[in-house]
Amino acid sequence: MNQPVIICVDDQPTVLSGLKRELKNILDDEYEIEVAEGGKEALVLIEELRAENQEIVLVISDHIMPDIMGDELLQRIHEILPKTIKIMLTGHADLVAVTNAINHANLYRYIPKPWQPEDLKLTIREALNSYFQNKKLEEQNAHLRQLNQSFSRFVPRQFLQCLNKESILEIELGDNVHQEMSVLFADIRNFTSFSEKMSPEDNFRFINGYLLRMEPAILENQGFIDKYIGDAIMALFRDRADDAVQAGISMLQRLKTYNQERRAAKRLPLQIGIGINTGNLMLGTVGGHNRMDSTVISDAVNLASRLERLTKFYGVSLLISYHTLSRLQEPTRYALRLIDQVSVKGKMKRVSVFEIFDADSPELRSAKLATKPLFEQALIQYYLGHFKSAQDLFQECLGLNPADRVATIYLRRCQTSKVPGRDEEIG
Repeated sequence: MNQPVIICVDDQPTVLSGLKRELKNILDDEYEIEVAEGGKEALVLIEELRAENQEIVLVISDHIMPDIMGDELLQRIHEILPKTIKIMLTGHADLVAVTNAINHANLYRYIPKPWQPEDLKLTIREALNSYFQNKKLEEQNAHLRQLNQSFSRFVPRQFLQCLNKESILEIELGDNVHQEMSVLFADIRNFTSFSEKMSPEDNFRFINGYLLRMEPAILENQGFIDKYIGDAIMALFRDRADDAVQAGISMLQRLKTYNQERRAAKRLPLQIGIGINTGNLMLGTVGGHNRMDSTVISDAVNLASRLERLTKFYGVSLLISYHTLSRLQEPTRYALRLIDQVSVKGKMKRVSVFEIFDADSPELRSAKLATKPLFEQALIQYYLGHFKSAQDLFQECLGLNPADRVATIYLRRCQTSKVPGRDEEIG
């Protein structure tokens, strides 16, 4: 069986020799250590190793090299080996290069030259542990996906209703319908940090325990679960946008109860993010003669997923789009506020994003309601480009509600006089 490979890249042979020697001392003979005297040589070496089905677990690259700079090299390696851990050596603390490598190559760490042996040893050990933990997690998630696929023959009753079918026996490949629906995405925050500490059996118990508690919130509000994606839930609501919003609020309330149980058992509480969007969907069946599945095709689905991801950025639990807000029968019954107008990849117009905070703690909910008029004034000033006035108002909001992360984000934007969404994409 081939040993996992570590690649060292530096244009100075003495540095390469010293680095390889130290790695041998740290790792004994557990890994095959390859070296390359430059970026181009490294890329050729990687192609040769891939052709031999060698597992490249770690790349350590110098930054300043004559043919390809280290950050560019790691970015190119990341495009072909996204799971490989990348570390950059640099004799100069080039913040731009390090930031570029972090953003575009998922840089794990940078080590200043000359390195300290203990620092190098600790970093290498942690990097390799991270690689194999991620690999183990992927194997576990793949196992979870296989489990979900084994249940895919059980089609939700609501799916049959959408296609005007009475029985699953009536379903044929290519059946489809086009209609407006609301899409809800929910995902556990920092799932990896929970999952990597568990055995596979505990992973199943953890995921299923969470899903069992969330499913009723969707079903009781006339929705149905289209699919599970790892720890994520995608649900559809065919009648009213209010059903989707009520389901999201109910999920968060149920999560509070679940977290009380977890705390009593001395387990860490969970946080989830929920994104909801409403739009026209194509729902139908895809596949082949021996295997078919239900699916939903629409940009509305992509936006709902992106809203869920944005909840982590804004530090909130539930976000909806303007498309959903405009379909609510009584928007005033909800505790909500405009959060931002963001550009979304592939869309010409910016999308207004709103927070629903009914499920926040009573203290935080009251604080957001109390500062809502002030927050809205600040938002108006901000989008008018009156950054100094907006900054003062956001500062006042934070004085009344220091836990408002959204106000904190806007305060930082005011300080840089920047309006995201006009010249960049979020999500």
